[in-house]
Order: sequence, then structure tokens, then C-alpha cells
Amino acid sequence: MTSAANPAPLWQPDADRVAAARITRFQAWAAEHHGAPAEGGYPALHRWSVDRLDTFWQAVADWFDVRFSTPYERVLADRGMPGAQWFPGATLNYAEHALRTAEDPALAHEPALIHVDETHDPTPISWAELRRQVGSLAAGLRALGVRPGDRVSGYLPNIPQAVTALLATAAVGATWTSCAPDFGARSVLDRFQQVEPVVLFTVDGYRYGGKEHDRADTVAELRRELPTLRAVVHIPLLGTPAPEGALEWSALTADDTEPVFEHVPFDHPLWVLYSSGTTGLPKAIVQSQGGILLEHYKQIGLHCDLGPGDRFFWYTSTGWMMWNFLVSGLLTGTTVVLYDGSPGHPDTGAQWAIAERTGTTLFGTSAAYVMACRKAGVHPSRDHDLSTVRCVATTGSPLPPDGFRWLHDEVREDLWIASVSGGTDVCSCFAGAVPTLPVHIGELQAACLGTDLQSWDPHGKPVVGEVGELVVTNPMPSMPIRFWNDPDGSRYRESYFEMFPGVWRHGDWITITDHGSVVIHGRSDSTLNRQGVRMGSADIYEAVERLPEIKESLVIGLEEPDGGYWMPLFVHLAPGAALDDDLRSRIKRTIREQLSPRHVPDDIIEVPGVPHTLTGKRIEVPVKRLLQGTALTKAVNPGSVDDLELLRFYEDLARERGTERG
Repeated sequence: MTSAANPAPLWQPDADRVAAARITRFQAWAAEHHGAPAEGGYPALHRWSVDRLDTFWQAVADWFDVRFSTPYERVLADRGMPGAQWFPGATLNYAEHALRTAEDPALAHEPALIHVDETHDPTPISWAELRRQVGSLAAGLRALGVRPGDRVSGYLPNIPQAVTALLATAAVGATWTSCAPDFGARSVLDRFQQVEPVVLFTVDGYRYGGKEHDRADTVAELRRELPTLRAVVHIPLLGTPAPEGALEWSALTADDTEPVFEHVPFDHPLWVLYSSGTTGLPKAIVQSQGGILLEHYKQIGLHCDLGPGDRFFWYTSTGWMMWNFLVSGLLTGTTVVLYDGSPGHPDTGAQWAIAERTGTTLFGTSAAYVMACRKAGVHPSRDHDLSTVRCVATTGSPLPPDGFRWLHDEVREDLWIASVSGGTDVCSCFAGAVPTLPVHIGELQAACLGTDLQSWDPHGKPVVGEVGELVVTNPMPSMPIRFWNDPDGSRYRESYFEMFPGVWRHGDWITITDHGSVVIHGRSDSTLNRQGVRMGSADIYEAVERLPEIKESLVIGLEEPDGGYWMPLFVHLAPGAALDDDLRSRIKRTIREQLSPRHVPDDIIEVPGVPHTLTGKRIEVPVKRLLQGTALTKAVNPGSVDDLELLRFYEDLARERGTERG
């Protein structure tokens, strides 16, 4: 963390860049029309945006010319959390806004999407063609009986068909949900069975790391286990014929049909995203058409500074909120780059090659990828023409200081580096990119507009310059309208509002510095976060503990000081079992096949037992803290543990690892 005594930034935008930034123009316009401060730059604008929340979001809607088909009665009817009511009375459609650029004759034949696979050959899809496909598919969905509020699911990689399916779903007022095809059937069913989809879009397989992965058996299992399906749509990515009873993608998207947009209430469900499932089934998080529309206009149009002529790339999959965020680049007229494949194929520097081939202006990736490039001795600017890249943004985990230095040295000295942090829960960022502010090593530039981000101590007191809980003290439009199958809202309240009633507690440790930047220290709970994707321990336990040799298990994810991530699996064996090479192989194979390669642990370690709370819950957070070097007396309340002696094993292991590293 940069100290107050040494606040020299790594990068500072020059005067021309500040003047040209969309956020600068927005501030001047909002000062004239909505009473925003004309002076004081971003800090003054941010203060106004949280003090005058209603006025700020009205200004965002006006600035981006949001089309309300019926007008809103007021901006915010109830400020309480949870339950804030945004723009009551208003109706609109997300997909109509995402396809609006196609209406401009000067831009209609420019690329809306650029698709890249592991061959690295870009394939453009124009705005006019995307709009035509969405019109045809929306009509096809209506013909299948899909109505507003129905759920439509996708078992799809990051391909243009996934974007078309999402937009067609939104156009008819249905609710989209997706998983990536590297998810095993159980992981997908844990998600989709909750929301009972009526249509499933699916591929026959996918390509990753130079290999083809057939998913026909998984798709057949999904069809058997999702009884609410009325139709399955087959996308032959590997070239196989449609299975019996499935519809062909090409037939549903062949017509030249103007899209018809269902105008739905502002808080109508747009999509369902899923939490990692740390304590059971993944939470099915419902976000609204209007809330996402406004939040993403703000985030992409102002914070990311993207608009027509820009090209927006983020390495992601359809099982992660960053894919939904990436698609929203369309709202601002930005060309969206979709990469489907391994992040490191044919070599570690692959993503930089994609940026060059596509003329990317905002390059988004994971902190883990940046650190892998550094470790592998990749030289992006030496080996590629990255002259179009204005910003490199990272998320998934905090970008370590060495990552900032490496990007500065190896991409360009005049590079805007945006480490950002948010969550699936809001499908947006709490803190991160601001094009008009300096970048300090190891820090996120600032809290985002409209987000009253604070760091609180355990007593609910705001702290500056000290580590505290990340909280948000006012509502954001993209906060969940509810969780699926949570009729009384109790699970929603427990997830964010139990520690500080009426205030969103996110589960990250942060420091807010004296110059307004933010430092993220990792999770304050037990969520696993590997390669930028949050995962649940419960999925791993379910898979591993089906093996007869495993009595119980415990998985921990540990952010390491060098930017690495260590994910050990601790196993308590059944009597007579031995942790030999055969059992290790079977554990890894089980996890890979039932979940995904990303879930496979770094190490498998035999333990004398798994500690629990007095109510029988596995103790994950205290074990994580012990492995980070926290003393036993500070890591856990001894009176809350069923067998305190079991924790000494993890304390000893932390000591041994510390000695080895030292």
C-alpha cells in the first residue's frame, strides 16, 4: 500500500486524456443539468453521487438516453436494504438498448462482436446481423411458448450464439441463466434445477487447450434431469448432428425478422447468476433488467470509458458474471471481443496475441494471468503491437504490486492499469477503474460512482488506513431483487445484512487509504477464488466424499504474498484406508470429471480429523487464518470448536510452510 509519505503514482493521466474522458464530459453536463459539482474532479463527483443518490441515477438515465416506454414515478421509492425500489412505474427492455447501435446507418455494418477461438482468427458479426439473429430467435422463442418470466438456460462457451440467446431471451421478457460447458452435470443441475428452465441452448462440446471435449453424454443427462424443458436447441460446435428431439440453431436464426421487445417493469428479472455454493446449493441471484441496464451504463460508459469505436475484451466464461458484464459493452456501442478457449494456448502469451489481432482498447483479464505471464517471462509489447490498448483491467483477485510493475514495464509506461473488485452479487464493481485518477501500485483507484463504499471495524465504525470489512451503505440498482426459492427473503438477508442490519457486507477485507484509493486483502469468509473464478467448497466435499476411503474433507483457498494461490484439500481417511498414489489420482479424477479442472486441488494432505463448530459445521475460515500465520488464540474462539486439538495440525503446517518459504 502506498503510504501518505510516498504518494507518487505509477501512472497519471495527462491533461488531454482527462479532458477527453467521458466521465469528465458527464460531470460538466451533470453540473449544468442536475447540480453536480463543476469543480473538484472525481472525488467531488463521487461525493455528490452518494449524497444525492436519486439525482445521480436520474442523471445517468438521462445522459445515456435510457428509453422508458412508460415513465417512472420517482427514482427511488424506498432506500432500505434489502428491498430498495428503483424507478417504480417505469418499463423498458435491456435488449433494445443493447442493439440500439444497429439503428445508426453509419454503424450498422461495423462489428458488434468479434469472435476468436484457439486459431486466433477473428470473425466479426455486424450490428445489423446480430439484430437480425436476435429478432429471428426471439420470434422462435415466442413460437415455443416462452413468455415473460420464463427461464431460458444456456450450457454454452463464450461464443456469439450465447450473446444472441441472452439478448433474444431478454427481448421476450424471459430470464436468462448460463453455465460453461466445462461444468460437470452435477454442478449444472445444482444451478438449473433451482430455476426450472423451459428452454436449454447447448453445444455438443467445446475446444480447449488444443483438444476437443465431447459433451453429448452430459447434455443427455441435463435433458433427463430438467423435466421443465419444452425445447432443447443444438449448436453443433464440434459438427455433430442434433440429438433426437432437439431443434437446430440454424433453423431458429434463419429469418429476417425485426426484433420485438417486450417492455417490462424496471425490476423485472433479467438473469440469474449463481454464488459459489460454499454452504450448500449455490445461491440463485436474480438481477433486474433496469438495474443492470443503469449500473452497466455507468460502469462501462463512465468508469471503463468505452463507446463506439472501442473494442472490449475480457477473458471469461459464461459461468462467471464477467461474461454478462462483457456482453453489456454493447449498451455503449462498443465492439465486444469474445474469446473461446484456453487463456494460455498455444503459449502463456496467447491473450496478448488476441488483443493485437482484434485491436482491443480495454484488455480485461485475471490477476492470476498477469502473474503467470510475469513468471513465464512473457514480453507483451516486445512481441505484439499493443498500440490500441489504453487500459489493462484485472479482477478475480487483487493484483499484487509486482503485477502493476510488470504491466507498466512490459506493456507500456503510459498504461492505465485498473485493478477492479466487485461481485457476482451485484454483477458490477464496488471499486476500480477511473480514467481521470492516478494509479498507485497495489491499489484500486477509487470507489465507483453511486457506491458508498466504506471499511468498517467489527463495531460498525468506518475506518481509514486500517483493514476492515467492505460494506456498502446505500443501495445499488443492480443489487439482487431476490434469490430464487427464497420466498421470505431470509437467505438474502443472511447473506449480506446479518452482520450490519441495513448495510451490505460483502465478505472482503479492505483498506481505504487517505487519498481515497482501495486495497483489497482477500476474502473475509471461506469462498474459494481460483484463477479469478469463485468456487464453493461444498461442491468439492460432495464429490470427494462419495469415495469410500474418504471419511471427511476440508478445502481451503489461500491468497499468497507473491500473488499466487494455494488450494490444499485435507482428507480424513476412513479406517484402513491409505493416501497412496492411486487414491490421490482417483480424488483428482473425481473432482475433474464431476466439477471442473479448476476445482482440482494443488495438494492433497491427510489430516487426523476435520474440526467443526458445536453445531457440526466444518470450520473453514479459522483454518484459513491459521494457514495464513494467525495465532490459534486469535484465529478462533476455543469455546466454539468441537475438538480444539485438531486445529493444532493446521497451526503446525503453517509454521512448517513459513519455515520452508523463509
